[in-house]
Amino acid sequence: MDGYSLSDLGSILVMQGFSGLSLFSVLLLMALGLAIIFGQMGVINMAQGEFMTIGAYTIYMSSKVATSYFPALVPYYFPFAIAIAFLVAFVVGYLVEFLLIRHLYKRPLDTLLATWGLSLIMQQFFRSVFGAREVSATLPNWLMGAWKATPTIDIPLNGLFVMLISAVVTASVVLLLYRSNWGLRVRATTQNRVMAGAVGINTKKVDRITFAIGCGIAGIAGATFTTIASTGPTSGSLYIVDTFLVVVFGGTASLLGTVASAFSIAQAQSVLTFFMTNAMGKVITLLTIIIILMLRPEGLFAAKVRK
Repeated sequence: MDGYSLSDLGSILVMQGFSGLSLFSVLLLMALGLAIIFGQMGVINMAQGEFMTIGAYTIYMSSKVATSYFPALVPYYFPFAIAIAFLVAFVVGYLVEFLLIRHLYKRPLDTLLATWGLSLIMQQFFRSVFGAREVSATLPNWLMGAWKATPTIDIPLNGLFVMLISAVVTASVVLLLYRSNWGLRVRATTQNRVMAGAVGINTKKVDRITFAIGCGIAGIAGATFTTIASTGPTSGSLYIVDTFLVVVFGGTASLLGTVASAFSIAQAQSVLTFFMTNAMGKVITLLTIIIILMLRPEGLFAAKVRK
């Protein structure tokens, strides 16, 4: 850290912290969807990254339609495109659960292999439809630029918007799981599927909707991803390992653990990769997590039903 004054280091840490918050927001949205699917249903969805890519390409197509046919709507299309990204990923997830996943419950290894194969198929589909090159959406002007908090600290506006979306989605998931009839059915099915069915809960429908919502949230993650990076056929797969790491480190089926884990991993990677190489920053972060999991295998926040 030679050559940096205390003031410089403070500014760097603040700006890298906000950069980490953008990564945190994307990881959190990805992990929330995966935590619902993996934590609540026991399904290892290796195609979760591709549902993120679906959301990203939905934003790209929405921006093309807006710029080509409705240029006056370019400043306003983005929030509506996020809703469309959720719906598209939700519908595809619903179909995947109906056609594939429902036959593989209580077979976690089979779900891993099946969804991994599905991810490869989806990647090839993206290449065939959109090409192998990365593409970028046309963002509204209000997402560009930065807020100058101090003379030495610039905070990107797109990062603030991504954090806002993440906060809204996280709060919505918590309300759905713990303050709605659907959430009650999900928790009942998770704890005792046979008894839940005996009291009249349609457990198959709960599974299907739960899986679809998890995929829809990944679609929102892909929508926010377009504000900080370009989109390619394998963009989502680059995040799948970090996403599983977030869920396992935080504690399976623990939403609070998912939030804390995503924040810790994103901030550590953002700060460390500034002072080191990108690879070394990730290696140190991974080694730290491995050591913590060796001491606490249940993760940061263990769910009561977890053994």
